[in-house]
Amino acid sequence: MAGTNAALKSVDNTAPKYDGPIFDGDTHIQEKDYSFFEKYLPKQFHKDWMPARKHGPDGTFGLFIGDRRVENADIDPEGKIPPPGKLKEWLRAISTGESVGEAFTPTADMSERNARIAKLDEFGVESCIMFVGEFVASFGVLGMMAEELGPEGANALFHAWNQYLVDEWQLNADDRIYSTPILALWDLDWAVKEAKWLVEQGVRVVVMPMGPSDGKAPADPYFDPLWNILNDAGVVVTFHVSEANFMHPLIKEWGEKPLQSRREGQSAWQWMFCYSEIPVMMTMASFVYWNFFGRFPNIKMASVENGAEWLPRFLYKMDKMRGMARNGWWPMGQLTERPSTIFKRNCFVVAYPEDDIQGIVEQLGGDARCILMGSDYPHAEGVPTPRDFVAEGCNGLTDEQIEQIMYSNGRRLLPKGRTGVIA
Repeated sequence: MAGTNAALKSVDNTAPKYDGPIFDGDTHIQEKDYSFFEKYLPKQFHKDWMPARKHGPDGTFGLFIGDRRVENADIDPEGKIPPPGKLKEWLRAISTGESVGEAFTPTADMSERNARIAKLDEFGVESCIMFVGEFVASFGVLGMMAEELGPEGANALFHAWNQYLVDEWQLNADDRIYSTPILALWDLDWAVKEAKWLVEQGVRVVVMPMGPSDGKAPADPYFDPLWNILNDAGVVVTFHVSEANFMHPLIKEWGEKPLQSRREGQSAWQWMFCYSEIPVMMTMASFVYWNFFGRFPNIKMASVENGAEWLPRFLYKMDKMRGMARNGWWPMGQLTERPSTIFKRNCFVVAYPEDDIQGIVEQLGGDARCILMGSDYPHAEGVPTPRDFVAEGCNGLTDEQIEQIMYSNGRRLLPKGRTGVIA
């Protein structure tokens, strides 16, 4: 059995059990407040770019970037959040508008490194990848503002966030917490400079907005100066669910508005076609077809909080369309392997606990090697504790498949003991 000698038990028709170590592929900071930006964001950007929880001109409380409201961020004026791990209640609230549960006051582990490490010990989690919290909702707004006002302010804001992670969390906290600084492709010179600095700080994982930039695929050779830096350092690139700016023109063409509230404003059509699955499939397929992993073999890639039920059909279609386009345009030359083979060697997908993971694995011929678990802690739409993912999502899987999803796949993605730099 790969990765661990832990005792594993699963019996037909009963909830599976797993007692081994855990690699959690999706956890979050819950920002205590945004006062740290006053320290890290240069003053010339405060007026237009300072994040804050505040009341807008209409009296509505929310998350703002300067004076621009982040419509898709649902913020409580008292700083409270829904209780962590209320997956079923959260799904019901999305569909009915009901409350997720009694408002919850964030605990120290949600915003402080040492307290989070203690929480990992309590949960039995060996290592985790940690993403931004509610700030992730601002990605779409920041992309629009970068287009309207120029990228300098957005660059400064992302660097301020990254500096906060370095100072308050570390980018690799003892191989327990891998924090995810932000990179974006809209300003290549800035991205190259920022990536070099992040590598010096020991970065292991970055998060990036999905999709193209300035009319170019992300794997276009124009961006190679950035990818060379990340490849030399063996940095993992992740795409966490968020607004995909490149979908906004499409949304408008269909007579709808982008950047709507998840709880109150987003239409079923946008949920289906413009959020999560399709943007990340388009992004990751582009990387594969542009022979990105043949050119940058040290970069691994992961889709986070976009679910996994799309994966089997996606791999089948990538292979089929390779054949259909055999005489078509291949910007970096034809692939020498099946796209599905390339993807499964280099890419990983964090499954939702409500996904039919058994069905996904069966459609993949029993191969669970590119699937990761994610608790989404401390968000409501996750599981109460990371180990609860087994009972929620792993029914019908073999012991080996459960162990791979709960631990060893994550360790293949991020081996322990590296500084972030490959010699």
